Amino acid sequence: MSMFNKLALSALATTLTMGTAFAADLITVPTSTPVEMPVYEEPGFDWSGFYAGFYGEAQSSAVGGTQYGLGIQAGVNAQFDFYLLGAEVAVHGLTGDVGNTSYGQILGRAGLVVTDDVLVYAAGGYGIDLGLPDEQDALLGGGIEVAVTDNISIEAQYLHAFPLTGGNAKDQVTVGANFHF
Repeated sequence: MSMFNKLALSALATTLTMGTAFAADLITVPTSTPVEMPVYEEPGFDWSGFYAGFYGEAQSSAVGGTQYGLGIQAGVNAQFDFYLLGAEVAVHGLTGDVGNTSYGQILGRAGLVVTDDVLVYAAGGYGIDLGLPDEQDALLGGGIEVAVTDNISIEAQYLHAFPLTGGNAKDQVTVGANFHF
């Protein structure tokens, strides 16, 4: 056998043994047992469902001046990810310099859940003076609602009443609390 053949055969044998050494898996020794730590995430406020509440109101108009009152409301919300759609019915009594009156309204709400506990929404609907004078209004405005416990939220809302009959534009500001079921 020639010298060249001997070198070639040695190189081939060395290469074959090296290839098998490279194909071997690394040997690892565990130093400790992995422990999974439990993760607790507190769920956010659930805005979906029925609610009822009460509120205080200040209403200002050219004919009625500034009037103050109390009211009750009930509604339903449906939350889709961070979007919210809802409907609400409310009635309140007002008193002021011109006299006493009561007012009812039906609102639709569309909003964004900014954080788990904060909702910002736009509202629009229909309002009617339940006493004299006979006035009907288109309502448009918005508000913010903040969850303070698992079942209670507080809200502040502004509505402008565009007169449909009666010609008396109104501005309403309400602050209240809602109980969610």
